[in-house]
Amino acid sequence: MSDKPQLRFAPSPNGRLHLGHALSALVTWAAADHFGGTAHLRIEDIDINRCKPEFTEAIVEDLHWLGLSWPEPVLVQSERFALYAEAADRLRRRDLIYPCFCSRSEIAARAEDKDPDGAPIYPGTCKHLTNAERIIRFERGDPVQFRLDTERAIEETGMLTYTVIGPTLADRPQIRYARPQRWGDVVLQRKDMGTSYHLSVVVDDAAQAITHVTRGRDMEAATDIHVLLQMLLGFSTPIYHFHRLLLGDDGQKLAKSRSSQTLADLRSEGWTAGDVRRAVGF
Repeated sequence: MSDKPQLRFAPSPNGRLHLGHALSALVTWAAADHFGGTAHLRIEDIDINRCKPEFTEAIVEDLHWLGLSWPEPVLVQSERFALYAEAADRLRRRDLIYPCFCSRSEIAARAEDKDPDGAPIYPGTCKHLTNAERIIRFERGDPVQFRLDTERAIEETGMLTYTVIGPTLADRPQIRYARPQRWGDVVLQRKDMGTSYHLSVVVDDAAQAITHVTRGRDMEAATDIHVLLQMLLGFSTPIYHFHRLLLGDDGQKLAKSRSSQTLADLRSEGWTAGDVRRAVGF
């Protein structure tokens, strides 16, 4: 990997890109230009049930239409499950991961607080199971996922900080404190895919020697967990930049799940790449 700054744009191919994605991609390439680095495309398709090859092809088409290019080969997460499992095993050998057999409804019924995303914080029910009880649940074939023992992890790492540049790329870097405890014991290996966003993104940022991460402001809180995992796994922590979000007429951020108008829709209506750039402030 080059000594130059390395950045990445990492969409999930579970739908077509919209204007919010265009903004995020353009911020990433602008940051690469600003810092004299390279912007990479990464395909984050660990959710193999929702991600489709045709959406990957559409992502490439849309980004090329915007005038963006990147080095090959592109990192594809669905080809790297063994590496995520290896990282999880490193944590498991230090008793930093434990199995959880709770359902979502059980967690919601017992949770007392919510995390920064508004989801119930896991109350730690399965953390206190004995080895014998865990063996019984495994042998019975109960669905299982694996959680980070966040309290134990923080005891190991101590206070954590990371560097943020913003609100513009030209601003002076600032030091922020990570607060992973507000997330509780997050899932690192999900029942349905054997990994999680938190684990896979940290492993891949390290593998690609990513030095600068550009993210929407809605992802800022998740950085708490990523900084913690980077320290636990012996990885470097990138510099972060959190960019503004594009909102719809209802004041909500654009999202695939809300069927926001796609770049393909706009292109079919006669929009040019220049129109998209101007619409998102580029």
